[in-house]
Amino acid sequence: MIVDLPDTTTSNVSKKLMALREQGGVIALGRVLTLVVVTKSGLEEEAIEAANEASREHPCRIIVLADADAGTEAPDRLDAQIRVGGDAGASEVIVLRGFGQLAHESESLVAALLLPDAPIVAWWPDSAPERASNTSIGRIAHRRITDSANEADPAAALENIRRTYKAGDTDLAWTRLTNWRMQLAAVFDQMDADPVSAIAVEGATDSPSTILLATWLQSALDVPVTIVGHPAGTGIRGVRLTRACGEIRLFRPGNAVAELTQPGQPAHRISLPRRTLQDCLVEELRRLDPDEVFGDALQAGFNAIKHTIDLRR
Repeated sequence: MIVDLPDTTTSNVSKKLMALREQGGVIALGRVLTLVVVTKSGLEEEAIEAANEASREHPCRIIVLADADAGTEAPDRLDAQIRVGGDAGASEVIVLRGFGQLAHESESLVAALLLPDAPIVAWWPDSAPERASNTSIGRIAHRRITDSANEADPAAALENIRRTYKAGDTDLAWTRLTNWRMQLAAVFDQMDADPVSAIAVEGATDSPSTILLATWLQSALDVPVTIVGHPAGTGIRGVRLTRACGEIRLFRPGNAVAELTQPGQPAHRISLPRRTLQDCLVEELRRLDPDEVFGDALQAGFNAIKHTIDLRR
């Protein structure tokens, strides 16, 4: 069910939600958090779809602030839309499209719609703010999610996150690395005492995940890390660990299956698919405490590898 409320107020939206609950009982009551999505009008549907699917594991209230027109000449107006039932997964979706001064993200726009005594997660799927923790929504959020991969300059966006980092910040470029980090951690657990002397991370030149994987490895192992650039759009291709006894390589030529080669052992094929937006969002909503590993990797490893990029043409 989709209910449109043109030229309205958040108070009227809240009253309509109550009326829908009383009339049909269509809105889930066992919600565990409020997810506030800050985006632009016309770009919100992909984020809503991912949030709806994620809500099946984490029932929540989804509030979408869609900047419809921030021009100074536009009259102030708020259009709202409520989606429940089959149009909202296991959640309820409230889309707020602001015009004029109401186009700017603001705690006052969402205050009446937040679930009481429930954590707040803020998500900027595109056009992340310069300092997420200092925005009106970011200040009230327990977790703040950005996606540097959707920025015009992903590497610069990642550097900005490092520079402005505050506990509770995270980025989906990091979440996309979970399976890579798990596989590499398993390799480290099985290695003997022969140390790793150098690491090369192979990945797309436009992928912030490539940079983050390099920073995590540098932070964890404290050895020289080089980024070997591949063409844009190819994602992470592989990792090479140099040791005196031979090279270990985890390489993914496509989008789903990787091959692990180690000295004296047969090659192993490993399922390592690219993660979807829904997968990443589900993981981020699963944990509401600060991701200290992300913070450490970002702070400790970024400067160490920023000048070691070898672009492969």
